[in-house]
Parts: sequence; structure tokens; C-alpha cells
Amino acid sequence: MAAALSRALKLPGKKGSELGEYDPLTQADSEDESEEDDLVLNYPRNGLGRGNCMGTGTLELRGSRTGRLVGDEDEAEEDDDEWRERLPGKKRQEREEKGMQYWSQRETNRDEGVEDGGVLGASGGPGLSVSASADPDGKKAKVRGAIRAAFFLVPLVCAMLVVLLCAFLVPCQHGELDKRPQWEKELGDHVGGVTPPPLALWDVDNDSVEDVLIGVTQKSNNTHLSSSAGNNKEYSVVALSAFSGEVLWRRALREPVESIQCGLQYEAQPSPLPAGGAALRALPNSAIPLSALRDRASGPVCLLIESAHLTAVNGTTGKKLWSVAPGEIQSQAVSLPDLQGDSVPDLLIATLPADQVSDLSLLLLSGLTGAMLGHPVTFNLTTFNVSGKLIGPLFHETQLGAYYILFGLGTVEAVSLGDIYTRATGKTPISPGLRLKEPGWEKLRKTNSSLIHISSGTEQVEFLVPLVAGLCNNHNSLDSISNLNSSRSDWVLVCGKLSSKLSVLREKDAHTEWTLTSSAIHSRPAPGQFNDDGIPDLLIQKSGAPRMRKVQVVDGASGRSLWETEFICPRLDLEGTSIMTSGQSAFLFWAGDPVSPPKNLTKTTVAPGAVQAMPVIRKLFMLHPAYPTILLELASTTDTILTAAVSYQEPQKDASYITVSSRPTSGLGPGSRVVKSMSLRAAITAGQIVRLGESSTAGVPVRPGVFEINKFFRRLTFKNN
Repeated sequence: MAAALSRALKLPGKKGSELGEYDPLTQADSEDESEEDDLVLNYPRNGLGRGNCMGTGTLELRGSRTGRLVGDEDEAEEDDDEWRERLPGKKRQEREEKGMQYWSQRETNRDEGVEDGGVLGASGGPGLSVSASADPDGKKAKVRGAIRAAFFLVPLVCAMLVVLLCAFLVPCQHGELDKRPQWEKELGDHVGGVTPPPLALWDVDNDSVEDVLIGVTQKSNNTHLSSSAGNNKEYSVVALSAFSGEVLWRRALREPVESIQCGLQYEAQPSPLPAGGAALRALPNSAIPLSALRDRASGPVCLLIESAHLTAVNGTTGKKLWSVAPGEIQSQAVSLPDLQGDSVPDLLIATLPADQVSDLSLLLLSGLTGAMLGHPVTFNLTTFNVSGKLIGPLFHETQLGAYYILFGLGTVEAVSLGDIYTRATGKTPISPGLRLKEPGWEKLRKTNSSLIHISSGTEQVEFLVPLVAGLCNNHNSLDSISNLNSSRSDWVLVCGKLSSKLSVLREKDAHTEWTLTSSAIHSRPAPGQFNDDGIPDLLIQKSGAPRMRKVQVVDGASGRSLWETEFICPRLDLEGTSIMTSGQSAFLFWAGDPVSPPKNLTKTTVAPGAVQAMPVIRKLFMLHPAYPTILLELASTTDTILTAAVSYQEPQKDASYITVSSRPTSGLGPGSRVVKSMSLRAAITAGQIVRLGESSTAGVPVRPGVFEINKFFRRLTFKNN
């Protein structure tokens, strides 16, 4: 009773001593406080909005505010009931009606706010809920956010679609090269026997694939031309597309071409000449301005070497750039460092001397105009060997950077390029490489002689090959990269005809590293990586038993045999080829069937007199060091293969095997000359596995399965060295 009386005496709108309570009587009569605040604050006491009308926010409010009054709730409730009973009925009824109207209106507004996406305030009170319909700025913000998201997502989706379209739907420029079939091109009946024709590979149509250039000799159909020339033959050079075999250009020649070399590059602008080069630059024999030569040679330059003429042509069009007649040419051209300062490599060739006394002449030519640099430098080589096969000339750069030329007649001699330059021009060499000397080589120089004797022994030298893997594929190239790869390396020497000595000469001092004596070696050794010691190994083909041919791989570091197998002789002397794969080389060579054929093959026996009458089947085999007990047969033919080379396609990591063969025709006429291209990866897919005896190599633990072999070979990729 005392508590109720004390609350009755409180001022309107003022808080009492109880925790946050307001007197309901004084609050109803007060004009200073708002009715909304009164009802909100008295909600826990009056019990309005209980249950689920206020949602979770109300429950939190109740839990937070009324929780402090739990202790005295019962006591206060008893006093309130007694106090309300004393109030006049009308006032109490009006207050309750006002409260019900207010809360019904608040509940309606709250429901509309929920439907419009409104949210309760942080405290959960109903007075803090916001209606989306009453907030136009919120709608604008949502619209702006949607627009920004659209501007970000639409370009992103478009970019992804473009990437997917380019990656999977639009074919690449070289995509058709993967599907190209093998092709062959008949160049007509050939006159001149089965002499290997000159062959060169170079990209002349700028499609990233090496095209084919070949010399052709045919019977002339022009009677007037034949009678005036004194023979009935026509000579030409043909450029064939590596993609389809179609003729890109054809150039007629006065004489049969003996060698084709490509790779010279003319710079767009001439470089300034060093001191002393102006005299060499003034080339009175050249009637064509230097700028015109550069404009006309806007691409690779190819050299066509005839017996007495040297002609430079534009590799893309076949048009002549210049032509010289230096005499009786005996060798291919050698690409030298720039001797004149015109940014074009210069050339060296071997010719027969005009005095008929000396044995050989070395002649320097300008790579830009073909003009002679000085006069020929003659050498007398009969002191070492009266008659022999011409070796070289070859360019060699030592580890110190000194320049030497290797050449000889049945021997190997070396002469400093600086000495040749001085004797030819009478001038002091300008380039540092021309002035340097290699101490290890100079010790071998004879007194009062400019020659350094490299080879030793009485046997004639048959082959001189740089010990560089894959070099056999581009030995006709004149580009600087090939020359750099073939330089600064050891050298492979093959001496003797009836029996051969295979040896390796050290580059630093020209001393013999090792020597292997074997039966006669019929073709140039093919360097390649068979083991993993980093030193190129050698594939050689030599005589075996009667009508047999032995193919052997020799360790380049020691000379020991790594692999060997005997085959039926294919009656063919064609050098092997090595192609780099991932870390090791794949070796290609032509042969007959292995002496120990697989059990599932039937070997036919014929009478000895009928052997010559039967056509010889020649097969192209691939040997890979990963599976030395098997061979992959890629092709077979009865044609006589005259020469072969490998053309690389770097984008596809593939290679084509190019062959030039003589195909017999009906009657007694000359055979037809056929050029054929074969994709190696396609040939591997259709190749046949030939198993060899376990004695062909040592250390093979498990006999590989067919599935494993096919999987390995079909995943092979090829790359240029």
C-alpha cells in the first residue's frame, strides 16, 4: 500500500526509484511525454504485444529489460492490480482503448514492412523497423548495384566465350599440318644414272616448315636448244612446298647443279665499315647497287653451285641476285664470319688452280655481291698424298675463338683463316678472330709451312664429321646457327676403304681421343645421343658377312659398341639420320630384314642365282635407346633411295622424312625421279614392331609389351638441334 501511494505522488513523466518503471496513472495524464514512448516503455508492464506479435526482437527486449525485474515481479504485480481497481473505469477503459489502437496500427505497419522487405532495428524494437516502400534511396542503391554488377559480369562472360572459341573452335594457322597426308612428286624421267641429286631444305615460303630444293636433269624437248647446247639435256632447280609438294618455283641452269645451299641472310641496312674496309667495299665487278641487292633479297638466299658457276638466288622467288665464274669449283661453299663489315657472311670455295702446278686453291668471295676478295690462295698438297678424296673445306672456331679452315686431299690439313685473308688481300686482318692463334694447333705446324697436319697414318681419309648430334640433317645449311653448332666441337675421322679406322680427334690439340678398327664403313657416321653421358654417339653402317650389312652404335666417349645388329644388305649406301627427342636421339637408317627375323615372319629361301633377279625390299627402321631390343619399321619400298633428309615442323613438334628415289619404268628408258615426304609421327602410328635378339644390346631386364611400346613411340616429339 505504501509503495502504491509513493508512486501516486511522483511527478508526471519522471522515473521512479524502481528500475526504469513509470507510473501508469501519471503517464496517462501527462501532456509533456509522447504517448508512443509511454506505451513502448510500459509494454513489459502492461503486457501488450506479448506472444508472437513482436517477434524475436520483442523477446530479446523482454529478456533484457524485464530480466532485471524478475525478482520483484510478483510483488509489483499485486500492488498494480490493487491500484488499477481504484482507478475510475472510464479512464482505464480509454487508456486501454488507446493502447489497443496504437498497437494494432503498429502491428499493421510492421506487417507491411516485412512484406516490403523491411527489417527490424538492431535492438529488435518495433519502433526501429524500416519499410522499403518508405525508402526511395534504398531502391536507387539497389538499382545502381545491379547495373554495376551487370557492367562487370557481361564483359567477363564475353571474354571467356572468346577464349573458349579461339581455343577449341577456331583452327590455328598450322593446324592443318598435323593432318597433312604424305605426298610424292614425280619430276619426270631422269638422265644421268643413279647419282644422288643435290638436295637442300629451307623455309622459302615463310610457313615455318622447311621446303625442298632439288636439282633436276631431264631430257630436253627443245630440239633447237639441244643442238645449240651440244646435248639433249635440260638442267634446273625446283623448289617444292613441304606442305603439298607443289612447285613453288623452277629455275633453268646452263649446267647440272652439283650443290644447293641455303641460309644466307641480307640485313635491311648496311652496317658501318671498320677502318680499312672501304677498299674491299668498292667492288668494281658488281654492277648492281648494294641497296638494290638487299631489296631483292628480302628473304633467304640460296647458292646454286655448278661446275664453273656460282649463282645466288632469292629463296622465295628463285630470281637471280648475282652470278660469278670463279673457275672449276671443287667443293661446297663455306660460310665465314663477316670479313668486310657489311653484315653479310662471306664465302670460301675450293677450286682447281689455273697454273696446273698446285693442287688446290681457296678463294674468298663476298657474300653480298659474289665478287672475289683478293686473289686465289694456292696450296701444294702432294707432299702428303698424291691422290685422294677432297676433304672439306670446313670452317672451325676453336675454344679460344681462333678461326681455321680444315681441308685436304685424302688428308686433313688446317690453315688459319687470317693467313688466307692476308695472302689473298695483302692486308692485315681486322677481326680479332682472324688474328688469334690456337697454341695447341700451332705446335703441329711444319717449319716454313702455313699448313698444320691434323690427320696421322697412311690410310686415306674418307669422312670428316663434326661430333655434333643431328648435324647430318643440315650439313648443307649456311646459316650462322648451324655453323656455330658445328664449330668448337671434336671431330670424327674415318680412314680407309677396305677396312676402316674410326677415331675422334680432340678439338683443343687435334690429338686422337680413341680409335676403333672395323670393316669398311660405307657412309658418313650419324652423330646422336644414344646414352646419357652428354657426348654424341655414332651410328655407322659397315660391311658384314656376304650380302649382309651391320649397323652399329659406337660410344662417342670411348669407342665401345653400344648396339649392333646385322641385316640383309639393301644394296644401298645411304647415310643414317639422328633426330633429337626428349633428351635422347632416335636413329633412322635403311636396311633389309634383320638376320634373326621374328618368329611370326616367314623367311623365304631362294636359289643363289635368283638373288640378283629378285627386287630388293628396302625398309626404313627407327631405333630408340629406350627400347634397344626392338625396331620400328616405318616404310618399305623397292625404289632405289638416292638421298634423304629430315625437315622439322617446330610448332607441331613433328618432322618429315624427305627422300629422293629412282623408280624403274617400263622398257629400257631412264628411271623416274620421285620426291616423297612422310610425317614421322604418322609413320610411327602405322609402323610395325620388329623384335631383335637379346644379344643386340646388354642390360635389358624385361621384354617390353606391345602396348607399352606403342604408347611410348606415339608420344614421341621431335625438335631441331
